[in-house]
Amino acid sequence: MTDRAAPSLAPFPWPRAIGFGLGVLKLSPDAFWRMTPRELAFAAEALLGPAARPPGRAVLADLMMRFPDGR
Repeated sequence: MTDRAAPSLAPFPWPRAIGFGLGVLKLSPDAFWRMTPRELAFAAEALLGPAARPPGRAVLADLMMRFPDGR
């Protein structure tokens, strides 16, 4: 057993997803609710491009070395 807390996950952004599906993609409510979140994400990526990904551990370590706190 560990004392570490489980990582906090943000709740799924339903208002944004519904707004995107109904407003931007112009899906009917029936079509929207039949989609999986993954299908909606693929549609968003096709229209908007890939989502920005956070930097990996190596990139973060490099940035921390180049720009240390306390300068």
